[in-house]
Amino acid sequence: MDSSQEIKELKELVLHYEKVIQNMSAPIIPSIVPNTILVPIAGFIFRNRFETIRTKVLQYASEHRDIECVIFDFTGVRIEDVETFDYNELACELSQLNNALKLMGLRPIYVGFNPRFVREIVHAGIQVELEVFNTFRAALKKLLAENERSLYSI
Repeated sequence: MDSSQEIKELKELVLHYEKVIQNMSAPIIPSIVPNTILVPIAGFIFRNRFETIRTKVLQYASEHRDIECVIFDFTGVRIEDVETFDYNELACELSQLNNALKLMGLRPIYVGFNPRFVREIVHAGIQVELEVFNTFRAALKKLLAENERSLYSI
């Protein structure tokens, strides 16, 4: 095989893996709570990833009009995954995500922020209005209580 053909195949392979990574960057999982989806976030956080998350969730919501609530679980994001991210920019991205979902009539809930992330956001004096819970379980309990159900009744 000549080098130009090999380069072409490698470029195609890179494009394929970029699509795979993009699809995996924001999985959408139906929750046990009716009309609720879970979006687990793990690994590095960057602007394009937030754009992907926003786009995928809004598209999913437009195709599944019964969705009322979206829970974003940041438990899988480690301190190292946000060290290079500008916290002002991160807060802005969260705010944009939150506002876009609310405009669609969805209730965004965030869980699992790590202490350093919270400290940096507060220290920077950034105001972000988010509904936040410590754990996914706590958010589910709250939603179930609002619907007069329990984890044990499902």
